[in-house]
Amino acid sequence: MSDFKSVIFFIKDQYKTESFIPLHVPHFGGNEKKYLLDTIDTTFVSSVGAYVDQFELMMQSITQTEKAVAVVNGTAGIQVALRLVGVEAGDEVLTQALTFVATANAIAYLNATPVFLDVDLDTMGLSPKAVALFLEEFGDLREDGCYNKKTGNKISACIPMHTFGFPVHLDELITVCNKWKIPIVEDAAESLGSEYKGKPTGSFGKVGVFSFNGNKIVTSGGGGVIVTNDLAVGEKGKYLTTTAKVPHPYEYVHDEMGYNFRMPNLNAALACAQLEQLEYFLENKRKLAKEYHSFFATKGIKFRTETAETKANYWLMCVELESKQERDLFLETTNATGVMTRPIWQLMYRLPMYANCQRDENANAEFLEERIVNIPSSVR
Repeated sequence: MSDFKSVIFFIKDQYKTESFIPLHVPHFGGNEKKYLLDTIDTTFVSSVGAYVDQFELMMQSITQTEKAVAVVNGTAGIQVALRLVGVEAGDEVLTQALTFVATANAIAYLNATPVFLDVDLDTMGLSPKAVALFLEEFGDLREDGCYNKKTGNKISACIPMHTFGFPVHLDELITVCNKWKIPIVEDAAESLGSEYKGKPTGSFGKVGVFSFNGNKIVTSGGGGVIVTNDLAVGEKGKYLTTTAKVPHPYEYVHDEMGYNFRMPNLNAALACAQLEQLEYFLENKRKLAKEYHSFFATKGIKFRTETAETKANYWLMCVELESKQERDLFLETTNATGVMTRPIWQLMYRLPMYANCQRDENANAEFLEERIVNIPSSVR
């Protein structure tokens, strides 16, 4: 059994405090107040304003994509992204069971059904091998796409989630999905600043989605963004998220069902100030990750690091304990002494609303579910 008291001492020393240490808090060290006051002074605090436009342009540059669409949160972004790639009611979407519930909920909001497949041990994200094995057994490739032999439903999309900012094996996943005519929507909610083979996450799929929730590496309080290299898809996304209103000088004309998923200018102002500091945040967090890695190595505890040919943003850093029993003791000991730690999510098929969804054995996901714990990861 590891010496968890020394772990607590080390973490408190990193943050130079004996007070409670949260898991991840925002760092406001730039133009946040200036930009927020500017929105108030101009009275443009709602969904129209210069900061919304600026935020979208900044995200296009950061993600190296052709179009970015600001939205109210990442979950809404995934819901719209799925619609943009053709997901309809009754369809199925391949994704991972080891994810935050928003991934699955976004699928269900469209009256589609998630199929929960295993993850890779090294990335903790959707396994291309698991996807390939599932499709070899259940896939039925037709002229208009891929269908599930067991259910007869169309498999309209695949959503990999870059867990805690660690990129999945994208090349292999793209190869499998292309073979089966299944578009990829990247759930990049946690991976702003992460790279796969020198390219930003979120730029590989047909559509990518990021979150700017209060606990993310960059926050707008609440918010998200859809990114794509297909301008037509991006324009459609902007249209759908702004109530599907047909441009007109004064008439209200809406020609299909849209969403009021617009990001307010107030939130975009905060996001712009935060994005200006992204490189500093990444450098700071990578330094902390290096220090954690060296320390935990001396304690015989596995600290999770980026895989070959990737660059992780280390949004939420994590350790892998030897067993569920050791995990539980680690959680109890740290939280009882003012160091916030958190287990990885319960697998989606353990939740009552997704208990009957089709899935594979999820052997890797169940292994990780019992062992992975997030530790304090804020910018210092």
